[in-house]
Amino acid sequence: MKKYWILCPFILFLLNSCLSISNNTLTSPNRCIRVNVDLNTEGQPFYLVKYKGKTVIDTSMLGFDLGGDASNFSAFKVVKTSHSMRRNEPWELPWGEQRVVEDNFNGLTVLLKEEAAPYRKLFLEFKVFNDGLGFRYIFPDQSNLEEMVILDENTEFNLTGDHRVWWIPGDWDIYEHLYKNTRFSEINALDYAVLSGLAQTYIPENAVNTPLTMKTDDGLYLSFHEANLTNYAGMTLKIDNKNYKMINELVGNDKGIKAIVKTPFATPWRTIQIVEQAGDLIESNLILNLNPSAKFDISWFKPTKYMGIWWDMHIGTRTWDYKSGRHGATTEYAKKYIDFCAENGIGALLVEGWNTGWERWFGDFDREGVFDFVTPYPDYDLEEVVAYGKSKGVEIIMHHETSAAPRTYEQQLDTAYALMNKLGISAVKTGYVGKIIPKGEYHHGQWMVNHYRKVLQTAARAHIAVNAHEPIKDTGIRRTYPNAISREGLRGQEFNAWSPDGGNPPNHLPIVAFTRMLAGPIDYTPGIFNIKLTPYKDYNQVNTTLAQQLALYVVIYSPIQMLPDLIENYEGHPAFQFIRDVAVDWEETRVLDGEIGKFVTIARKERGTDNWFLGSISNEDERRISIECNFLDRGKKYTAVIYSDGKNAHWDDNPTDYQIDTVTVYHRSNISLNLAPGGGCAISFRRSN
Repeated sequence: MKKYWILCPFILFLLNSCLSISNNTLTSPNRCIRVNVDLNTEGQPFYLVKYKGKTVIDTSMLGFDLGGDASNFSAFKVVKTSHSMRRNEPWELPWGEQRVVEDNFNGLTVLLKEEAAPYRKLFLEFKVFNDGLGFRYIFPDQSNLEEMVILDENTEFNLTGDHRVWWIPGDWDIYEHLYKNTRFSEINALDYAVLSGLAQTYIPENAVNTPLTMKTDDGLYLSFHEANLTNYAGMTLKIDNKNYKMINELVGNDKGIKAIVKTPFATPWRTIQIVEQAGDLIESNLILNLNPSAKFDISWFKPTKYMGIWWDMHIGTRTWDYKSGRHGATTEYAKKYIDFCAENGIGALLVEGWNTGWERWFGDFDREGVFDFVTPYPDYDLEEVVAYGKSKGVEIIMHHETSAAPRTYEQQLDTAYALMNKLGISAVKTGYVGKIIPKGEYHHGQWMVNHYRKVLQTAARAHIAVNAHEPIKDTGIRRTYPNAISREGLRGQEFNAWSPDGGNPPNHLPIVAFTRMLAGPIDYTPGIFNIKLTPYKDYNQVNTTLAQQLALYVVIYSPIQMLPDLIENYEGHPAFQFIRDVAVDWEETRVLDGEIGKFVTIARKERGTDNWFLGSISNEDERRISIECNFLDRGKKYTAVIYSDGKNAHWDDNPTDYQIDTVTVYHRSNISLNLAPGGGCAISFRRSN
């Protein structure tokens, strides 16, 4: 039987009358956010958060349920508190949404010790930034606590109202759900997952995944996530609809264990972003700042655009399977793509289906040992393709689909990466489609978190960058391991090709920008020009306009951006010029305007030049936007090439109606445009003087 050391809900209701053993208060540098950390009269820790004097997170308890030989913690006392102040200590991203990141916070560490034997110790560490806070548990090295079997982490987030929430179910295996927008009291995650047909994996009753973004009736924006997920289980949030409360529901395994850790140990940071403008969520660097500094130099990786032998498989023109007679990964086809990349300044080519094993890669059978990560099919000469690419200035991106059999991949990691080193290949896309083997483990549990990290560390030693699909969530670890260049972790473009529900609706990406993208780079694969997928699909299409597909290269951030469509859909197309021009590495980013699920407008300055690029996307509603060009340098003239929706554009009725206009603009210029339903606009700004 479990023993609990946080109070039951009906007792928690009484806490406001018995809360003051010590006064441990922390404010943000701008003094807008105030955090109180304390013990109740039972010796149990809690925190409370206010924004400009108004409670945002009410009394929220902290604690664990333990198994194994360790008993649950008894009442604590405060041994020591220490405050730290750290202002304006910038650091540089080697690649990213901006070059310089400000690290500006106030810190508080509270040392707790049990009042009774065995007198175990625990640190609570808080950091408060101007746009939110992070906190974590630290268990120091101590002889009376060497190992913990964690059955539950009971961290609470006690809300103060029935906020509007953008959420996906707390699925232990996939993040590939469409976002729902409801009141907090209306969240019903399990029913939604069942109705969507994606409940084939384990979803705790009424748990949601993070980043979880909210808007209060007062117009405040909140987002809940975690930072530096290391040797631990991913966090989902169990919803208490009636009491407006969330409790950490760690992803576990079929044995009921969430994590096993040895001291000394620190949990991931639990993060809460608090801002007044929706765009400030996107501009926030709170998640990155809560991760350790880079462990190595990454100068060998260069952000780039890439093409792929990939979309063919999703629309059915070719297959991964060599024996099908329509194999995509052939030497001849790869060379055709390399030629197109070279002609258009595209730096790399991803080739999927090149290696043996694709005939039996997916299903409920034992998939261990299926893939060989060094042996190509007979119709694909790997060395010849790589050499041809090098002669044209185009690098090959390796592809390693594991079929969710990570032990097979780990057995071949050194050999596979040695082959990549030999060939001069410096980036790999990994995949984990299917239910994890060994049975009983899940994509987002501690076992797989450690696998993903092992892959990343092994790749780093081999100077290989990793783009992970079916990944663990991004928690800012790219700061520490900058070879973690991008990942999936959402419903991507491929759902538009074959999903029975018709694909991603027009409001999907205006939600993603304020939810999933807060975690880090997304390999969404924008840039489909054949919107209606003719003649390949009868019932599916891309549910945006062509202009929005261009805008996504700016709005949805990744240091590698794919050109997924077939070559023939790009050749000779005037709008393709924007994809040729658009940058992938940025000096700075500014969110000009936006509202979750409705629209967003983002401008980014190219690193190393004076050029700016802008993207704006809309949901299913038509809207008029006004773009103030005050992000441009004063006194300088720019040539703006505007790719916008045509007069009759509509994501469904007329998605390829677009127009291109060229105008001269300055710092004080204003550009007014119409965004069609499901539409967008993309603008390149080039210095003219």
